[in-house]
Amino acid sequence: MLDVRRLRVLREVASHGSFSAAAEALSYTQSAVSQQIAALEREAGSRLVERSARGVRLTDAGRALVSHADVILARLADAEDELQAIAGLRGGRLRVAAFPSACATLMPLAVRRFRQLHPGVELSLLPAEPDEGLRLLRTGEADVALSIEPAFATPPADGVERVELLDDPMYIMLAAGHPLAERPRVRLSDLVDEQWLIGTTATCPDATIFLRACQTAGFEPRVAFHLDDYNAMQGFVAAGMGVSFIPDLALIAVRDDVVVRSMGAKPPVRRIVATTLADAFCSPAKSAMLDVLVEVSAEFGARRHELALAS
Repeated sequence: MLDVRRLRVLREVASHGSFSAAAEALSYTQSAVSQQIAALEREAGSRLVERSARGVRLTDAGRALVSHADVILARLADAEDELQAIAGLRGGRLRVAAFPSACATLMPLAVRRFRQLHPGVELSLLPAEPDEGLRLLRTGEADVALSIEPAFATPPADGVERVELLDDPMYIMLAAGHPLAERPRVRLSDLVDEQWLIGTTATCPDATIFLRACQTAGFEPRVAFHLDDYNAMQGFVAAGMGVSFIPDLALIAVRDDVVVRSMGAKPPVRRIVATTLADAFCSPAKSAMLDVLVEVSAEFGARRHELALAS
């Protein structure tokens, strides 16, 4: 029978590409990692890794075993969570993955409230972009992951359950000296001839949402740069390198040399959701965090509405 601890060692070797890096990640010695892999190869009856001057490469058998290891370790994590849940919310752990703008806005409120209500639960926050958060969820390294989805799209049937938190509208970001900066509102159609700074469409759901809005407005934006960091986008916009969009959750810190303008009553919207695995055990701590996230998101949205009415 395969040893689960050795499967975890093999996964770290595959992830880091060397015995030494895997040893550091696991707080093992390199010799211990080598011994664990050798023992696992004896159990599996196959060679799992090949060493070379450039590091470690998995064999076909090794790759097959790692793909199963992710599922096995995720299920074991579920088993541990279920056992810990016997004590209710007086103990156990909860790991939440969240993307940067949620980490700066929603999560401080959620973490504070959760710890006030359930101080005995070990709560950790894992900063991760949406794709990485979903990966952590599927491998059992996160219990809840905040993600971003287009408000216009039907969620895929991918084994993930979603709890809608709030719709996050987008705004236009211009250099302070831009000819349209004095307008209170700017339509996308006013910016057809501009150069744009947007996220990488392969990894940034915000970019996909924004491109759909441009196509609906009847044009394809001319993209000058792809940037996945809104602070960097602000710097490039301020330098006159183009215009960009920015979602409401990212407005917590806006530079003095850029202006942010509404796109009107129906701006592009990204939907913020809390995701969990559909077939995973829902511990009391996980359920309580979902409730807290729904509450703080509703309060955040209400404050945003009040500020909009006052402006």
